[in-house]
Amino acid sequence: MVNQTETVGLDKDTLVAMYREMLLARRIDERMWLLNRSGSIPFVVSCQGQEVLQIATSFALNKEEDHILPYYRDLGVVLHFGMTTREVFLQAYGKAEDPNSGGRQMPGHYGQKKNRIITGSSPVTTQVPHAAGFALASKMERKSAVSFVTLGEGSSNQGDFHEGLNFAAVHKLPMIVMVENNKYAISVPLSKQVACENISDRAVGYGIPGVTVDGDDALEVYRVVKEAHERALKGEGPTLVETISYRLTPHSSDDDDMTYRTKDEVSQYKTTDGIARFRDMLIEQGYLTETEDQAIEADLKQEINEATEYAEQAPYADVSTLTDHVYGVGGKA
Repeated sequence: MVNQTETVGLDKDTLVAMYREMLLARRIDERMWLLNRSGSIPFVVSCQGQEVLQIATSFALNKEEDHILPYYRDLGVVLHFGMTTREVFLQAYGKAEDPNSGGRQMPGHYGQKKNRIITGSSPVTTQVPHAAGFALASKMERKSAVSFVTLGEGSSNQGDFHEGLNFAAVHKLPMIVMVENNKYAISVPLSKQVACENISDRAVGYGIPGVTVDGDDALEVYRVVKEAHERALKGEGPTLVETISYRLTPHSSDDDDMTYRTKDEVSQYKTTDGIARFRDMLIEQGYLTETEDQAIEADLKQEINEATEYAEQAPYADVSTLTDHVYGVGGKA
């Protein structure tokens, strides 16, 4: 029987690194919920249930060259591209050292110039035309950089999705659009969002490839995104990738998901958690032992504890900076 890890070209160290990043995203998210419920941080928008696809995708990209335009659940993506655990907690606490906005934006609005993480805005889907713009610049400047943008399946019904994809398709721009279909657009189930079977079916209308993949299958996600990345670099244009997963938490810390789904439904999906599935595969293949897994857990716990403590003690932005980036300096707009 062919080892699937060999077919996608990933070695043991890479696979274990992927697992560590998936687990880091999950453990950070779990800590965020504890901090929110204890009144320490104001808001959480969760990645739980989508870490596998986020990390598998990130490993298929070039974090030294590509630009990413993540949506608010993409904690795993920004961690892989260079945002540190400490920085993630600084944004959760809204502290002055928050690299995303100095505490000015609400959590989940990621942006960090040095790591080519392009900031998003609260209106959903506005990042898709922006991604097309970065891809156009890459093509005009003859750079080997791909523009990678994500959104939820509910956002794919917005006009920006059509405009950005259509423009990228017409001009064959190096761009990957990933719809992270977690089955709910806040409180609206997928069956009431779209009439087509798959979000990826919409690619036909733009004349580009569209692929739907199991978001809990890390190796398949990696393969699909790697192929889309190679297409983009060859000048063959954008690809629409739809990953299927399940949101294991409420839409946000202000949402009561029991008004539109049941505890039994959520519990059932937790039994097929993609991280546990990936971990079991690593152990079965002999790439990870129980002892090594426990060591990773301990290391991540220490990292998260230190980041939490630092962020909690860090100062808020001084009131004198209130108008920074709002008004011009010295009377000049």
